[in-house]
Amino acid sequence: MAGIYIHIPFCKTRCVYCDFYSTTREELRKAYVQALCAELGMRKDYLKGEAIETVYLGGGTPSQLDEKDFGRIFDTIERTYGLDACREITLEANPDDLTEDYVEMLRRWPFNRISMGIQTFDGSMLRMLNRRHTSRQAIEAVERCRAYGFDNISIDLIYGLPGETDERWQNDLLQTVHMDVEHISAYHLTYEEGTPLYRLLKVGRVREVDEESSVRFFTMLMDTLSVAGYEHYEISNFCKPGHRSRHNTSYWRGVPYLGCGPSAHSFDTQSREWNVASLEEYIRALGQGGRLYERETLDSVTRYNELVMTALRTREGLSLDLLASRFGPRLSAYCKRMAVPYLISHKLEETRDGHLRLTRAGIFVSDGIISDLMYVEPNHPPCP
Repeated sequence: MAGIYIHIPFCKTRCVYCDFYSTTREELRKAYVQALCAELGMRKDYLKGEAIETVYLGGGTPSQLDEKDFGRIFDTIERTYGLDACREITLEANPDDLTEDYVEMLRRWPFNRISMGIQTFDGSMLRMLNRRHTSRQAIEAVERCRAYGFDNISIDLIYGLPGETDERWQNDLLQTVHMDVEHISAYHLTYEEGTPLYRLLKVGRVREVDEESSVRFFTMLMDTLSVAGYEHYEISNFCKPGHRSRHNTSYWRGVPYLGCGPSAHSFDTQSREWNVASLEEYIRALGQGGRLYERETLDSVTRYNELVMTALRTREGLSLDLLASRFGPRLSAYCKRMAVPYLISHKLEETRDGHLRLTRAGIFVSDGIISDLMYVEPNHPPCP
């Protein structure tokens, strides 16, 4: 099985914290969809005939596309790859795009999962982040999707925002629980270099929350959603039973996927490719029958490190049998040796059903644990 990720780079406005590739050049949308379909056709052999289980339209703002755009994209995917085995097709959307007419239109296409970037229900913070929607629009968008039969809705939240308080974060969590969505992705705010928010930080207009507050916010997140019946199946992801994100779970399990569109990444288990991060260059190259991209062949150490990094973020953890069969005794022994101090002394990890996994206490220091279990070749400096 395999997945397809499609990057839709268009945004009406740029959020101050976002460092994903996007553009406000809406006039290029038609040319982009044509180039995207050309890439989908050109790369039909990349997945080596694997059946497509998931399709994910991310961005950017995929809800900037219209019905004709979706028609061209799905027609191309169906003809080139087939959708008979597909179990999850996700559309990322901004709440204010999900009008009644737009949601009704979406029901005519094979989407069965909607992922909304809500981030917070605090009006002043939404304005500060340059989000286009209001709290009321977000709530109504979820209700509208429900009314039109969407029964797999995910929302994104951000915590640790400038001036974040326990009360404000708890209000966001309680509103989320009240909406009873199937899936929640919650991320701590990061100040990415080059973003407007990063520049505000550097000139002292905003301040990062302190570490103690970050830990408290994350504790509130886990406790509130656990009581509400959500499964904490990956460090930043929670779901109602049976509603894990199949597409993202495939990433964490090392399943191959094809990524199309500017800046999109692809993975075939042995190498990784990524397209040029320029809409204009992307369109120009595909129009000339070519493609601008870079490729990296992944050696065994790199693949080991990626497995450790992704698997330990999940509830199931890292399969020791898989580790041994895929990488042999040297890296398998290294991982077990490096895990011993955490297993014995700090109770930050445990082994269960042949898997090495983080305990609740270990989740709070997961970055350090994962870093320690990664392998660095002798005589080579560690990765930054």
